[in-house]
Amino acid sequence: MIEFYDFGQITIDGRRYTRDLIIFPDRVKDNWWRREGHQLSMHDLKEVVEAKPEVLVIGTGYNGYMDVPSDVRDFFASKKIELVVEKTSEACKTYNRLAQSKRRVVAALHLTC
Repeated sequence: MIEFYDFGQITIDGRRYTRDLIIFPDRVKDNWWRREGHQLSMHDLKEVVEAKPEVLVIGTGYNGYMDVPSDVRDFFASKKIELVVEKTSEACKTYNRLAQSKRRVVAALHLTC
C-alpha cells in the first residue's frame, strides 16, 4: 500500500522511494525511466503489458505534466485494460482503493512535475 506521497517522494509498504516507479502486484520497479520524460509511450510500459493487469493507474506527476497520448490510451482500451490517468496524488488514492478491492492493478507513477 502507498502510505505517503509528496513531490519527489513516495512511501510504499514502509520503504521510501525518490524516483519514478511502477508498482506491480508482486514487486516495485524503482527508477522507472521513460524515453521522453514527460511523454509516455508504449515502450515505457512494456513490463506493464506483460503483467496483464485489470487496471493500470498512471500518475502524471505532482502537477500533472506527464502526457499520456491517445495511442497509449487506445492500446489499453483495445486490450480491455481499464486505464486511470490522474495527477499522482489522486492516482495514489485510486491505486490503494483498487488494490484493496483485490483487483489486479498496476500503477506507473511520475513523482515530480
